[in-house]
Amino acid sequence: MKTDEKITFLRYPGGKQRHLSYFVHFLQHSENSERRYVEPFLGGGSVFFFVEPEKALLSDKNHELIDLYNGIRDFPDDVWEKYQKFPNTKRGYYSIRSWNPEDLDVPTKAARTLYLNRTCFKGMWRHNANGEFNVGYGGQDRRWAICEENLKEVSERLKHAEIRCDDFENIIKKCSNGDLLFLDPPYRPHEREEFNDHYGYGQFEFKEQQRLAKALIRASRKGVKWVMTNSNHEDILNLYHVFFHYPLEKGTGEIPGKITRNCGEVVIHNLREAAV
Repeated sequence: MKTDEKITFLRYPGGKQRHLSYFVHFLQHSENSERRYVEPFLGGGSVFFFVEPEKALLSDKNHELIDLYNGIRDFPDDVWEKYQKFPNTKRGYYSIRSWNPEDLDVPTKAARTLYLNRTCFKGMWRHNANGEFNVGYGGQDRRWAICEENLKEVSERLKHAEIRCDDFENIIKKCSNGDLLFLDPPYRPHEREEFNDHYGYGQFEFKEQQRLAKALIRASRKGVKWVMTNSNHEDILNLYHVFFHYPLEKGTGEIPGKITRNCGEVVIHNLREAAV
């Protein structure tokens, strides 16, 4: 695994690229070229790209996000060609946003999602009741912060990864002894539930936190190692009282995108050899 390069091609609320130093040593400590890296809440993928495992299973419930990863992995040149031809106006943005992804081929789906992500307001991932992306226009300032070489590098790093659109519990069930899980479920710092669709894809109620904890307990019994970031709410910590946890020194806190101390976020893990 390499840890000297960072790739950030997506704007993603709650992404962990700014916080890697607080927990990535756990993943480094557990480095094993034969070990499979598994990430059920892929999001912007900053941890995966930083660790750069030789084998990986990546998943997310957001089908547009998974189409984006598949498109860049398999068709980076086509995605870039389409991306750079999209309009640079507010009117053009809403026209592209109105397209039905189901009518598009994989490269066009990927280019559309990347374009919307780079030009929407604050990189939000909000959908309406029909599952349609509905974030307003944010401008072109961050569109060209990425280039064709970025997409080719992303494609290369994804070549040895299996990419799925699936529920986190199904992905955790696929893990076996020796696998290493990194998990960053949707959460609101200090709170036990994530109800704000404005900054994420869907909601994550406490019953989902409970389902996640049960899945990780079962995985632990099979010898699966895992590291997770989550809210420090007492009810969540109680779900993992037999495991190790420590607070993030800094995090996004209650205001997405703003780094603060006492952020209400923790790292929880079952790596006994790496306990702090």
